[in-house]
Amino acid sequence: MARGKGEDGPHPVDRHVGRRVCEKRLALGYNQSDLGRALGLTFQQIQKYEKGANRISASKLWDIARFFKVDIGYFFEGLGGAQADGVAEAGGAFEHDYPATRYTIELGRLAPQLSTRQQKLALELIRDMAERKEADEA
Repeated sequence: MARGKGEDGPHPVDRHVGRRVCEKRLALGYNQSDLGRALGLTFQQIQKYEKGANRISASKLWDIARFFKVDIGYFFEGLGGAQADGVAEAGGAFEHDYPATRYTIELGRLAPQLSTRQQKLALELIRDMAERKEADEA
């Protein structure tokens, strides 16, 4: 059976590492095909890595880090010791269900450049749009 198809889905650490790969790829302006070509893989395999459906081997993660010119530890940032312990015990403690897109990454990068007042206004606008979407779907 494929790893991402079980009851629990992909392991939270695999999802976290895949998400970090996706975020870095988007931040550097590469598409999945670009990364796949650099690694000798298909874009479908990159998709599976980024979703956490397939685990990234140590050697492939090393290749990805070299391609992105980052330390391999970059992909594990945000996995504190206490969080990692919680994963083993609880089966998952990460909130990574929202998709990493160019837009979510850019929002996260630009928000700190705004004043506190502007950040609050932007947050209110986004919350309002999200609530309206939920109401429309109900």
